[in-house]
Amino acid sequence: MQVSVALLFEVGAILTVLALFGAVARRFALSPIPVYLLAGLALGNGGINPVPAAGEFITTGAPIGVVLLLLTLGVEFSATEFASSLRHHLPSAAVDILLNATPGALAGWLLGLDGVGILALAGVTYISSSGVIARLLEDLHRVANRETPAVLAVLVLEDFAMAAYLPLFAVLASRGSWSHAIVGMAGAVAALCIALAASYRWGHHVARLVGHSDSEQLMLRVLGITLIVAALAEFVHVSAAVGAFLVGLTLTGETADRARKVLGPLRDLFAAIFFLAIGLSVDPERLLPMLPVALALAGVTAVTKVATGAFAARREGVAWRGQLRAGTALIARGEFSLIIIGLAGTSISGMAALATSYVFVMAIIGPVVTRFAGGPAPAAARTAS
Repeated sequence: MQVSVALLFEVGAILTVLALFGAVARRFALSPIPVYLLAGLALGNGGINPVPAAGEFITTGAPIGVVLLLLTLGVEFSATEFASSLRHHLPSAAVDILLNATPGALAGWLLGLDGVGILALAGVTYISSSGVIARLLEDLHRVANRETPAVLAVLVLEDFAMAAYLPLFAVLASRGSWSHAIVGMAGAVAALCIALAASYRWGHHVARLVGHSDSEQLMLRVLGITLIVAALAEFVHVSAAVGAFLVGLTLTGETADRARKVLGPLRDLFAAIFFLAIGLSVDPERLLPMLPVALALAGVTAVTKVATGAFAARREGVAWRGQLRAGTALIARGEFSLIIIGLAGTSISGMAALATSYVFVMAIIGPVVTRFAGGPAPAAARTAS
């Protein structure tokens, strides 16, 4: 087998640098996510030190990072409790769309974009980053906080909305017909509803299927099934992250506890690769021209996301500090917004540059604002705040 010296050296150097930067961030009680994003920006095309040999590894590893983040987050909750939470937060989903898609649509209209461009920018400002937020909740020790089910309900309902939005937008961006777009949208939504119902009704069988006393067997079984489900979810235009989250919901008891332990180090490695990939996908030259407009749009939509999270947490009876934590946790944009930009391509003049600058700004400031907003609730207070 031919060994690529360049690949091994570049990946090794990248991981070493990420370790050093991450240690500095944690020394100041900060999430390392912004540091990883900036490192990716420096290593991408147009950056100060591109890494062509490692690029394919990073691109391949990034979606696995998202899958592992949402899988391990889903393990923390039960399917029954989460299904109830989703029903309870349908009004939160409506508020989310109204408050966060509208600023993007208005910005697109003011910039003179056509209908498809307006739809694209509305989607970019609407959808939060499941991957970034899942890691933030872990980094800040907020998974057990009382507001977290509200945050997760909003994220999953956003992914429901994306199941309808992405097939529709993909066809329209390629200048296809409305009838074709609506058929694709209906199929994706139906597939997601079936998947959620199956997870709720028969998911408990998964825990028995993957359970094993040997840690290696447990890891291979859980990861294998999760990647298959994630692939099927992507095939029907549903988020792979949602598929992974649903698998996590089905794991209970001792199987869930052991799955957290064996998958934790793997999740952390590929999560770092995922954040690096976001920065790697951005050309620094495209950030600067539209940065003032992106900053203004970021300021508006950061406030609207905080309002969305606060509304959702209030429905759970959470006090104001928990509402603030929930709102700031939702600020970050990431992988879905980049997918929308990719689907739009260069056919929508000016939109891609603005959207890319906006996503990168939000991915950076979201974790920082979240860290200093409310802090992790003390364990004894999590039932009250």
